[in-house]
Amino acid sequence: VITDFSLACESVKGKRMALIRCCFEPVELPEFFDTFVQKCTDPTCCCGCCSALRPRYKRLVDNIFPVNPEDGLVKSNMEKLTFYSLSSPDKLDRIGEYLYQKASKDINRKRYKFVEIAMEAMDLLLQACHAQTTLNLFVESFLRMVQKLLEDTNPNLQIMATNSFVKFANINEDTPSYHRRYDFFISKFSAMCHGNNDNVELRDSIRLAGIKGLQGVIRKTVSDDLVENIWDKVHMEKIVPSLLFNMQSGDLTPVEDATHITPPVLAEEVLRELVGRASFGHIRSVLKPLLTHLDRHELWVPNTFAIHTFRIVMISIQPQYSYTVVETLMQHLDNNFKSSPKTRTSLAVVLSKIIAIAAGESVGPSALDIINNLLTHLRTSVSTTTEITAEESQYQEALINALGEFANHHPDYQKIEIMLFIMNTVPDLSKKSKGDQMLQNILLKSLLKVGTQYSTVSFEKAFPASFLQPF
Repeated sequence: VITDFSLACESVKGKRMALIRCCFEPVELPEFFDTFVQKCTDPTCCCGCCSALRPRYKRLVDNIFPVNPEDGLVKSNMEKLTFYSLSSPDKLDRIGEYLYQKASKDINRKRYKFVEIAMEAMDLLLQACHAQTTLNLFVESFLRMVQKLLEDTNPNLQIMATNSFVKFANINEDTPSYHRRYDFFISKFSAMCHGNNDNVELRDSIRLAGIKGLQGVIRKTVSDDLVENIWDKVHMEKIVPSLLFNMQSGDLTPVEDATHITPPVLAEEVLRELVGRASFGHIRSVLKPLLTHLDRHELWVPNTFAIHTFRIVMISIQPQYSYTVVETLMQHLDNNFKSSPKTRTSLAVVLSKIIAIAAGESVGPSALDIINNLLTHLRTSVSTTTEITAEESQYQEALINALGEFANHHPDYQKIEIMLFIMNTVPDLSKKSKGDQMLQNILLKSLLKVGTQYSTVSFEKAFPASFLQPF
């Protein structure tokens, strides 16, 4: 009997020690009140004190979730959690990590209402604590949460995650994080821009979310050169085509005339913002994928969309960089010298539509460079063609019109210089070959086009000695 009693006492003592070992693991004093109670994992433990003795930030997070998820976020408890985060900013990273863990479990269990509550809580904490120096650690959990939702196949979660990312992008952080990368978000938002859901309304919502997400990435990264370079080729080749894809599905209605926001309207707005933020060294990063998109999708013929797009670029770009657009388009025309006359004509027409905008900012060598390039294209057209076809003639006329439009926006004294420049390129009239005569005819047409734009004020200035010298 004594032996049985001793065994029973030892058993009770063992269980009691297991209880203490389970719930009161010894730790160092500085962290005692926050972490001395760990979550009970011992199946033999049946104590009811574990939840009550968990860290305070976990209890505060747990309390924002209602018993019935349809009731939504518990506002009063959310205010307590926000106050705790502001008064104990060192706990902000743990709060973010704990919210992420809870949301991840709810996503796996498809308890999407609880996921929405967790995301809403993170949004509110981000707005309230954006001035804290420890915000970077919370943002890491926040972005992991957004990425987790974007990776889910549920489109509603993707849209919700995008809206949260946009809110984050509009926050000015006091201590930016230079190691943060947005590769995943650029790829995912670009993919959403190409959404092809059978439900038209849902498809447009996903595309709108994708465009908003790209706008958020642009705003978050483009203003700080030390953050990830958004102008890298790999990023621009995703962003620009995604915007153009949505723009070409619209009816080319000007943004200011749109009655409501649609994917084409928002895409145009983001393209304007992107081009407007581009510096001299970055504008070509936008133009190259733009030209590639027009080539791949054969959008030069007809050229309505191309003209619309380049007008947006010319209006949005900083005026001192507008010459770069004309130069890039001319280089593209050079690269397409073997293309069909229709394609080259469309390119030349686009050039003639935008060249007037650049004329006001082109002075000195840049103006003569444009004239020389246009004349070079005319000479190339004549030299590579034995018989001038109707399509080739249209191409030449388009180049001459571009030349006239460019000259028309220059002061009269520069028009004289342009005409002198054209006259110096005309072949000797004594040459009687067919090719020389065709070139003479084309260049004299160009001279006439510029001359008709000139308004005579004084014959002395209109006809200087160099202008009246015989060929």
